Amino acid sequence: MLEQVAPESEHISVSDVVDAIGFRGFGPLLLAAGLITLAPLIGDIPGVPTLMATIVLLIGGQLLAGRRRFWLPAWLLRRQLARPTFMKGLQHARKPSRWVDRWLRVRWPWLTGKQGSRLTAVTALIIALAMPPMEFIPFSANGAGLALTLLGLGLVARDGRLVLAGILLTLATFVLVAINVF
Repeated sequence: MLEQVAPESEHISVSDVVDAIGFRGFGPLLLAAGLITLAPLIGDIPGVPTLMATIVLLIGGQLLAGRRRFWLPAWLLRRQLARPTFMKGLQHARKPSRWVDRWLRVRWPWLTGKQGSRLTAVTALIIALAMPPMEFIPFSANGAGLALTLLGLGLVARDGRLVLAGILLTLATFVLVAINVF
C-alpha cells in the first residue's frame, strides 16, 4: 500500500501517507509513537517521551472523539522525505513486519471496534499524561512505549488481545512507578 504513495513524486509528504492510511491511521500513529519511545538511544533522549506524549494526546483525543480521520497541523503535513529514503525505510521494515504478522490475528474484535477503540484512546491519553514525569524515572518511559506499541499494533491488526495486553501493561507500569516513587 505505502509503495503506491504519490508514485509520480520524487518526495513523499506526511499528507501523502495520511491519505494512504485513512481511518486505520490512528493505530499506526500510536504504534510509531510507542516504537520511538521504546527504542534504545532514541526514546531515552530527554524530551523525546514528552514529544511523543504530545503526539499521543493529539491522536488519542481525536480517537476518543470518534473522528474518522485524524487532524495534524499543516506544517507537519507538508514535511517531506525523499522517495528513495522512504522506500529504503519500507524495505528495512519488511522482514520484522513479516515476523510480527505471523503472530497477529483478528481476536476479540469488540476491543478494537468503536467502543473498544475509545477504551484504547483513554488508555493512550493516560499514558501520554504520565510520560513527561516518567522521564525522571529510569526506564519507566520504556514501559509506556511498549504499552503504546501494543495498543497501536492491536488497532492495526484488530487484535483485541494485544489491546488488552497494552491496557494491562499500562496498569503494571503505573503500579511499578508508584512503588518506586512512594
